[in-house]
Amino acid sequence: MRIWLDGALQEAGRARVSVFDHGLTVGDGVFETVKAEGGRAFALTRHLERLAHSARGLGLPEPDLDEVRRGCAAVLDANPMALGRLRITYTGGESPLGSDRGDAPATLLIAVGEATRRPDTTAAVTVPWTRNERGALTGLKTTSYGENVVALARARERGASEALFGNTVGALCEGTGSNVFVVLDGELHTPPLTSGCLAGITRALTVAWAGAKETDLPLDALESAEEIFLTSTLRDVQAVTRVDDRQLGDAPGPVTRAAMCAFDAGAAADFDPR
Repeated sequence: MRIWLDGALQEAGRARVSVFDHGLTVGDGVFETVKAEGGRAFALTRHLERLAHSARGLGLPEPDLDEVRRGCAAVLDANPMALGRLRITYTGGESPLGSDRGDAPATLLIAVGEATRRPDTTAAVTVPWTRNERGALTGLKTTSYGENVVALARARERGASEALFGNTVGALCEGTGSNVFVVLDGELHTPPLTSGCLAGITRALTVAWAGAKETDLPLDALESAEEIFLTSTLRDVQAVTRVDDRQLGDAPGPVTRAAMCAFDAGAAADFDPR
């Protein structure tokens, strides 16, 4: 396995990042996960734009997106696979212990791992913790994922693959690594970005291609929704057939199935939709 680290391909087993890297010590970093099929990165332009947005929001120096593109291409060429999870990580670099950053350059790491196609259906649970829609990191894809680790472990304990959060005012927000869509009275809705959810790449494409409405929704909309599905880089569109103890069926509903087809058609027509 070969990775890209600070400007060059390296053998993964020999690559080294400082133990004082701010991404390691305090989670001072941003990242993107990109779906790679047959050596091509899907929607890479959108992912790089979000990487830069997250870096600016965290106060990191602007990443060199041309270098990131070169690194992605080199990693995919060096590690051929049918379906991969391409991970771009960009951190504050070597810094003093504590929250203050040092003067060292940022760290750029790009790696890829094999992935498998997700099943068409899954289960989700709600969790008692909240997303802060007014927090300093709201809307940024940072490496500070401790809350997601805890919530996803809760979901796994309950036989689910995702945990769903409300925000501080009790509105439906997002999953640990996904956006959520619900069907109410036959219409497709997803929480707006003001709910505190991440501006998911797959979310935005699904809104455009499947005609979803961005709507403020209470968390208990999950109790009355006719259909629910999740979107994310490696899920694409995935039906939720159980939330907590509520069973919604055993197969994608008609609106979800239509969204799946719309996403597949859109992605097939344009592998790097702008």
